[in-house]
Parts: sequence; structure tokens; C-alpha cells
Amino acid sequence: MLEHAALPAQGTVSSRVAEGIADICFGHPKSNSLPASVLRSLADEIARAGARNDVRVIVLRSYGAGAFCAGASFDELVAIRDAASGKEFFMGFARVILAMTRCRAPIVARVHGKVVGGGVGIVAASDYALATENAALRLSELAVGIGPFVVGPAIERKAGAGALSAMALDADWRSAQWGSQHGLYARLMENLNALDSGVMSFAQRLAKSNPEATALIKRATWAGTDDWPELLEERAAMSGRLALSEFTKQAIAAFSAR
Repeated sequence: MLEHAALPAQGTVSSRVAEGIADICFGHPKSNSLPASVLRSLADEIARAGARNDVRVIVLRSYGAGAFCAGASFDELVAIRDAASGKEFFMGFARVILAMTRCRAPIVARVHGKVVGGGVGIVAASDYALATENAALRLSELAVGIGPFVVGPAIERKAGAGALSAMALDADWRSAQWGSQHGLYARLMENLNALDSGVMSFAQRLAKSNPEATALIKRATWAGTDDWPELLEERAAMSGRLALSEFTKQAIAAFSAR
């Protein structure tokens, strides 16, 4: 597995398929943050894997042994100059969530470390998430003057409105145990070795299941989200406008300077 220092500066997304399992891995040198290029590639890879007849299940992971995902790229947030570019940046998260929830194959997330912001949305949009006991979660958007508007529907769907509200208004860390209690994690594993074993065992079992049945289970799980393309686009525009405020620009600059 590549370490963060070996990753290209712009980040990367890689994929491979074997025995019915598509393994998709994203990474960025800055704690697996998500610039627009990584978001675009991630959505595309998920859509491609889901369209393949030989793919029964998708495993979604990230590089390294540190953070699973640090959320939005601060560099790109600071660079937003108008409402259109702001909306387009946040649409990157919308496209990933839509690709995940519309994908025919179930998506199993391997969460090896801490999860922030948009990364929590990726966990919530997966169909089954296995995590280590160190995989704490945090929605930090309010701390930088915005809110988890695009990822919010997926988090609310999985964890409930109360949990979303608590995470959105109190940008403090929640333990992996909290994530498990609120449905964001299906299983917690003691360490990375146990996580890898659990992910592989579960993915192999799913890959041998009736693909029509798993597809129908997934469709039923995400029923009632037909309006999400329009909803998430509205939320992206909302976030894009907030990113232009002086309050947000100063907060992002201060946060990134820590």
C-alpha cells in the first residue's frame, strides 16, 4: 500500500476487480482530503464499477494508515472566487454520494482511521461500513463557517436527524463507538489486521450472494431518495455561497494555518 508521501500531489484514485469484488482506493497527501479531481475520479470509478456485470460488490478504501478522509480540500475552498465555482466544488461531493447510492452493487467501506466532514458523508452513503476502534468522526464544517449541507441527507438517512444535528452544531469528535451506536458503522474491529480480514470475508460472502437480491436490497434501502439530484444541487449552491463570505474565508485561513 502506498504511503501518503508517495502519492501524487493532486491525489489519486485507483481500482481493480477480482473475483466479483471491485476494490476502489482514493488518496491524497494531505490526510486523504478530497479536492475536485479526486471527487470526480471517485464518482467515475464507482459508476464504472457498478455498471460492470462481473462486479458483485465494491470495497471503498483510502491510502495509508492515518486518517481515512480529511474532507474537503482547504486549498480549493480558499480558492473559490464566485458562486458558480463554489457550487461546482461542492457538486463533487454530491456526485460521489449519488454514484454510491445509485450504484447497483453494494458498497462496503473500509474505514481505517479518523473521518472528517465530507468523509462522513462517504461513510454514510456506503451500504455497510467496517471501521477500527480508532475511526472517530467529526463534522467540522461549522467551524469554518459553512455546514454539512451536501452530505447531510446521507448522514441523516443513516444516523437520524438528531445525530446529524448534534454533529453539525457541535464540531467535536465522536468516537467510533458513537458511530456504531448511531448506525454509521456496521461493525467495529480491534485493529487493522482484523479490519482487513473482516472486510475481505464480508465482501467475499456478498460476492457469492444472489446479485439480483443484493441489488433489490440496495434499491429498497435507498428508496425515497429520487429527489436527491435536485436536493444536493440546491445544497451545493448553498454551500458555495457560504464559502464566499468573509467570515468563512477568515475561518478557513485560520483553520488551515494550525
